[in-house]
Amino acid sequence: MPSDAGILIVDDHRDTRYALESALAPLGHRLCCVAGGDEALKEVLRGRVGLVLLDVCMPDVSGLDVVRYLRRLEQTQHIPVVLLTGFGLDPALTSAAFELGVADLLPKPVDPGSLRTKVRYLYDAHQRRLALEREVRGLRALVEAGAAPGPRPDDPRTAAAALPRPDDPRTPVQAVPRPDARVPTQRDAARRDAERRDTVRRDPVRRDPGAHPAAPAAAPDGT
Repeated sequence: MPSDAGILIVDDHRDTRYALESALAPLGHRLCCVAGGDEALKEVLRGRVGLVLLDVCMPDVSGLDVVRYLRRLEQTQHIPVVLLTGFGLDPALTSAAFELGVADLLPKPVDPGSLRTKVRYLYDAHQRRLALEREVRGLRALVEAGAAPGPRPDDPRTAAAALPRPDDPRTPVQAVPRPDARVPTQRDAARRDAERRDTVRRDPVRRDPGAHPAAPAAAPDGT
């Protein structure tokens, strides 16, 4: 899908504007054509311009002056600009153009296929840059807002938070196990031991339940 940002064509000759518009139409981007530097600046400041195709020599404001103004504003200083000249690639012009940070300087007439390839590359690179800047701004806003990262699995506080809290109404109440009546408790065992000792004191014969009673002594012989 083509981006919403358009391509601005700036040239004071109607035939040149028409030829450039016809060459770039297959790219599928929105095209806007103006005849002078003042109109170009107004159009760029309205926003939604992804690339500027700009003639160097115009009657009101030169192409170099337009570039100087664009580079002074933060919102427009990174928009790619391709300069077009019909007077050949003069060394002084070439030096001044690239010192201002133009993307390219092309002589007229321009080959339509080469122009489309160059414009497509510059336009897409600028859109990727804008997307990256938006992502960085979003991450910076999260950091400034104090968004804390998620809990780490190896953090002891994470494991403690996962344990059920007794005062939490959502924690299920577990039934307390009742003692089995068939299993003697410690109190019952102590009571039986006391009863056994009391019985032994009252009946010494039962101290050793396995012992047999002693036989009576024999009577003395009277004869």
